[in-house]
Amino acid sequence: MPDTGHPKPQRPRKPGVKNISLALQGGGSHGAFTWGVMHRLISEPRFYIDGLSGTSAGGMNAAVFADGFLKGKRQGAIDALQAFWMGVSELNPLPRAIPRGIPGISEGWDVDRDPTFMWLDYATRLLAPRQMNPLKVDPLGNLLRELVDFENLRAHPEVKMFVTASNVRTCRSRIFRTPEISAEALMASACLPLLFEAVEVEGEFYWDGGYLGNPAIHPLIHECDSSDVVIVQINPMNRPDVPVSARDILNRINEMTFNASLVREMEGFATITRLIESGELHNDRYTAVRFHEISAEVELAEMGSLSKMNTERAFLEHLHQLGYETADKWVTTNFDRIGWESTMDLTAKFG
Repeated sequence: MPDTGHPKPQRPRKPGVKNISLALQGGGSHGAFTWGVMHRLISEPRFYIDGLSGTSAGGMNAAVFADGFLKGKRQGAIDALQAFWMGVSELNPLPRAIPRGIPGISEGWDVDRDPTFMWLDYATRLLAPRQMNPLKVDPLGNLLRELVDFENLRAHPEVKMFVTASNVRTCRSRIFRTPEISAEALMASACLPLLFEAVEVEGEFYWDGGYLGNPAIHPLIHECDSSDVVIVQINPMNRPDVPVSARDILNRINEMTFNASLVREMEGFATITRLIESGELHNDRYTAVRFHEISAEVELAEMGSLSKMNTERAFLEHLHQLGYETADKWVTTNFDRIGWESTMDLTAKFG
């Protein structure tokens, strides 16, 4: 990959420990899947997580994780993520109008036919965010301020964290690094424009970072020691059927939009990697990077688009379990290859 001209930090490696960096996608409450993945990875003593790049829920997972690690090492990170997601489950959850489990109406965790969720979805098409929330109530931001010691986090620049937001005025991405992380930066990264007013940070206004970087990969390559990047993907790239209903069409547009920046960035990396491995590129400014992916595309795609707004505790715990088990299978299958080769076929996926 192209070198930025700045020397990459060299963290001492412990015998038997493999350094990895995590790229964490956003996707509303589906970010609880990432919670499960991070729980499994930080529980693995053979891993050291060298850097975190996240957008929206991915950025919140990263900040909560890093703050917990600073306070209590590995167990502190595990406890912090659980406290965060249990706190999310208590923030004005949408009640199910139809109990889960009725065949043809509310099968599995799909809430697309639930009147409560349908009403909220419809309301976002009619009302602007300031009309839906004139008092500017900010329960999620308050939860983050309660759980995360942002001042202490900003005082540890050795923690390599990158959170992406989209500048509404300039149409350019802004990457907040550790010394710049705040509750406002995290809320900016998660600001869906149909649900929330643009978030102001340092005089600029931002929407969800997923539009321009979901998540940003390049800072993990240029500013972290690890050459192994693990992408935790929660927005499906592939679907078996062409959407027909208006909601499904809009959901697929959103999935394509929120994957577009990742696809473009990874296409470039796939090209450079292919040239390096074939011997056609000998420039010392380029170094090989190994890419890996943890995802449960089929399972998450089956949950329906409105499930990203479902914060009931049982659902979040289900996603956590799915993420933990998916990551456990990935570790078991791929651990020996990490540090040696990519476990993701870049050409097939992005080339």
